[in-house]
Amino acid sequence: MSILLQFIGNWGHALAAALFAALGIFILRRRDGEIEPRLLASALLMTSCWALYVSFGGVGQTLSGLGESIRNAAWLLLMFVLLRRGPAGRTGPIFAIGLVYAAVVGLLMLQSFTDFVTQQLSDENELQRALTLLSLILRMMTAIGSLVLVHQLYTAWPVRDRGRVVLLLAALAAMWTYDFSLYAVGYFTPNHMDELYALRGLMMALLAPVIAVSLRKELAGRIQLSRSLTFQSLSVAAVALYIILFAAATVLIELIAGPYARVMEIGGVFFMAVTALILLPSPQLRALWKVQVAKHFFQHRYDYRTEWMRFGETIGRPGSDAPALGERVAKAVADITDSSGALLLLRGEDGRLTLETQWNWDIDFPETPSLSRELAVRLEQTGWIIDIEGMEGDAGALPDWVKGDGRGWALVPLIHFGKLIGAILLARPPIDRRLDWEDLDMLRAAGRQAATYISEAQGQEALSDAQRFDEFNRRFAFIMHDVKNLVSQLSLLARNAERHADNPDFRADMILTLKESVGKMNDLLARLSQHNKGRMEEPRPMMLREMADGVARSRSRQHPVRVTGDALPAMADPVRVEQILVHLLQNAIDASAPDSPVELCLATEGSEACVEIVDRGVGMTAEFVRRELFKPFSSSKTGGFGIGAFEARELAAAMDGRIEVESKPGVGSRFILRLPLAPEGTSMTMKGEAA
Repeated sequence: MSILLQFIGNWGHALAAALFAALGIFILRRRDGEIEPRLLASALLMTSCWALYVSFGGVGQTLSGLGESIRNAAWLLLMFVLLRRGPAGRTGPIFAIGLVYAAVVGLLMLQSFTDFVTQQLSDENELQRALTLLSLILRMMTAIGSLVLVHQLYTAWPVRDRGRVVLLLAALAAMWTYDFSLYAVGYFTPNHMDELYALRGLMMALLAPVIAVSLRKELAGRIQLSRSLTFQSLSVAAVALYIILFAAATVLIELIAGPYARVMEIGGVFFMAVTALILLPSPQLRALWKVQVAKHFFQHRYDYRTEWMRFGETIGRPGSDAPALGERVAKAVADITDSSGALLLLRGEDGRLTLETQWNWDIDFPETPSLSRELAVRLEQTGWIIDIEGMEGDAGALPDWVKGDGRGWALVPLIHFGKLIGAILLARPPIDRRLDWEDLDMLRAAGRQAATYISEAQGQEALSDAQRFDEFNRRFAFIMHDVKNLVSQLSLLARNAERHADNPDFRADMILTLKESVGKMNDLLARLSQHNKGRMEEPRPMMLREMADGVARSRSRQHPVRVTGDALPAMADPVRVEQILVHLLQNAIDASAPDSPVELCLATEGSEACVEIVDRGVGMTAEFVRRELFKPFSSSKTGGFGIGAFEARELAAAMDGRIEVESKPGVGSRFILRLPLAPEGTSMTMKGEAA
């Protein structure tokens, strides 16, 4: 036997031993109490031991003897138990077939005895050569009998359940068919037996994956193949095959290259090592390998139990160092399809989907990414997952930032009780592919589950805000009495000042100031009262410049304020407008340096009247503006309640207006109050009325 053939034979049997051992250990680790899985594991391990024995002993020593007999006996025992305990045992009497099993076992015992006697005789002994031929005949008879039993078990198994054992029986049939061919060639043409004997190891190594695939059919309803084990086992087998091919190439170089063998070997080692170091860590190669394993070894792309366990663990990750819920949701959905990144967009009050957070997606957009209200309505009505590549014919539905970024792969709607909560934009996986029905089913279910988590979190946040509002109201219920006493005291002071002040000018100014304070405090008491809504009125035409001048004068003693421009009459409630300007102007003053004036700029833009409150103070981050600015009880000022901006936005919305914000840290902020214009020809609200 040549060196190359011995090398292939030895390492082929070693590879088969490793694969069969891995399968046997995996089944034993499941700790199943049934006898069939244990017998299957035993047969696999016996096959592994036999292959390992051949590998250690060398394929040059034909007729592996007792090890092969034990291997065959283990598989025959498994088949007999399946016949007795499985569905095939209920189809009719098995006495006759039991005699065949007994006859094959007898052949195995006689074969083992013959092998033992043969090994005790010298090679030149005539008896030894006769016993060797007898052993070959017994092995052929054993293989034929085993094939008969495989066929009988297959035909006796119910047709509807054959899919659960067909691959296992096919592997056993291939094993014994090869054995029969091997020993038939050895009997008639012994000179050609070495090649078949050496290649048997590779043949057995190829049968191991077939048996592994048969396990996914849940043999006897109890055995199940793990995807992770399959992936890892095949990975090990691929690495082993890589090493075998490398070693085989080395032997060929030694035989062929002659004096240049060393140079070629060094070059080959360098090339294969560099190739392995580049390819093995590649996520693209790993993803491709996983896809191919799932495609060819499993009925479904996903292991649903594993995916849902991972999904729940990712979202429910405990600990103070855990990412925010939005980031965990984005990651959990992305992990299902091995996407490289994800963006979570939540639906805002304007109906658009606006970026909330991201996972593993470097964002470099000029403005906050969002999806149109029309697309959000479409997602809510259909509930469909959008294939970004499939929307090329409907590219107008996607914003420019999605088309320009190029990483978008799928848009998953988050729907809770028929209402769109948000959406998750998934980046392309390492192996770019089109979405199939399994992807759509998994992502649809994951999207609904993620929407439940987000909706629950939003409900908890709303409940928390409501509780804090309740506490806020209870707190002011106690101070209303003190404020009322203060109003009474100021009223008495005003009456006494009218009678006793000596300086007429001072007295007049003091009286005017006190009366103004009393009026404002009475308005405050009216607004705080649960039975009185204060002086809020329906919007009517009013001049914003007069209101802006009055608010600026009231704060001019505290901080320099400039008013510029003018606007057409707006449809608004003067009381609400005054409250909004007071809140926003006070915030601008608090954020500005003492010598940095605050500007009130009035203008008309389209069908809206605008008042801009501009400061050059500390400014705010985009994240704070998006998440915290208009959130009640959230303030960037030490000791602040965080109510002003929230109340200003609510008051503007009550008049069909809105507030926009532009701010940068270290540059300043610009708040823009936009109100609808009053119809032409209507009478204006006078300054005295507004006051």
